[in-house]
Amino acid sequence: MSQTTLLVRKDQLGTTRIATADDAPLAPGQIRVRVDRFALTANNITYAAFGDAMQYWQFWPSGEEGWGIVPVWGFARVVQSLHPGVAVGERLYGYWPMASHAVLQPDRLTAAGFMDAAPHRAGLHAVYNQVTRCETDPFYTADSEDLQCILRPLFTTSWLIDDFLADNDFFGARTVLLSSASSKTAWGTAFQLAERKGIEVIGLTSTPHRAFCEGLGCYHRVLAYDELGTLDATTPCVYVDFSGNAGFRRQVHERFSELRYSCSVGGTHVNQLGGAKDLPGPRPALFFAPAQVKKRQADWGPGELGKRLVTAWHTFRQHVERPDRPLLQVQTHQGAEAVTAAYAGMLAGHAEPAQGHVLSFQPVTASA
Repeated sequence: MSQTTLLVRKDQLGTTRIATADDAPLAPGQIRVRVDRFALTANNITYAAFGDAMQYWQFWPSGEEGWGIVPVWGFARVVQSLHPGVAVGERLYGYWPMASHAVLQPDRLTAAGFMDAAPHRAGLHAVYNQVTRCETDPFYTADSEDLQCILRPLFTTSWLIDDFLADNDFFGARTVLLSSASSKTAWGTAFQLAERKGIEVIGLTSTPHRAFCEGLGCYHRVLAYDELGTLDATTPCVYVDFSGNAGFRRQVHERFSELRYSCSVGGTHVNQLGGAKDLPGPRPALFFAPAQVKKRQADWGPGELGKRLVTAWHTFRQHVERPDRPLLQVQTHQGAEAVTAAYAGMLAGHAEPAQGHVLSFQPVTASA
């Protein structure tokens, strides 16, 4: 058995190569999983763009200086096990390398899942080290694996952004501006925000994506980026930046005298990322979803947090899969060349907002 991996130059994200290596023997207590399907979204580009700053490169070290492995969310099956608590054949959901296989060291096992206790991950955030057992997962349905790959991690972030803003009473504002409004994390955030009374949700997007955003039914208003000047400059507002476009962030800060809060979530405009120094108004903050998870686990307990997330997820899933007009079309990409091409296209910003991309280094198998 061998492992195939997409390696990315950390300092030049467009430079990639496929690496193939024979699998090393497992140590006692380890398992090997076959990564059957995973999503590729702008979120993964964010992982690469912030790989050093946010330690994303450290989850699956490449072992080669200057090269990294982009983490992805998806489903895997246990193909070898030297751990008595994990059986061959188990279906798992988790945070995998962009590769055909992965080796984990399960610890703190429960009926719901386990932690990957590989030594190099000891100092990394627990949210990304958690592996979920599909058999007991309330999120899981076999027929929605593709949708879960694409939207589940993004929607979790969306839900937490909405919860964070509400937890802070929207910093005294009642208008929320979302950039990169066609991105799936912005879309999920808008869906949650639109459920709150008295909150106006304004989507900011490129002109070609405006009709798509309007059709989502989540935004009260959708504006092209060059229409920012049509908004009242004295509007108390919050800015949630999903694009990472430094120039547009400056426009927002310079225009709104009552900008109450500004946070950055992602970097879909990877070629326009930049710092946030010397901006008028509030200093932009980087939204880190695990911090809000930790707070809500302390406030409510892990069980209640999970229950609220599951309820919200199934509501959002119904919105996406509505039978009259599904809002997302899944595109599948199989094999190393297809994975490489899909990554290059996503990095270049070629993805269409109505599409979701599910990748596999092996033929996509039927859900189990």
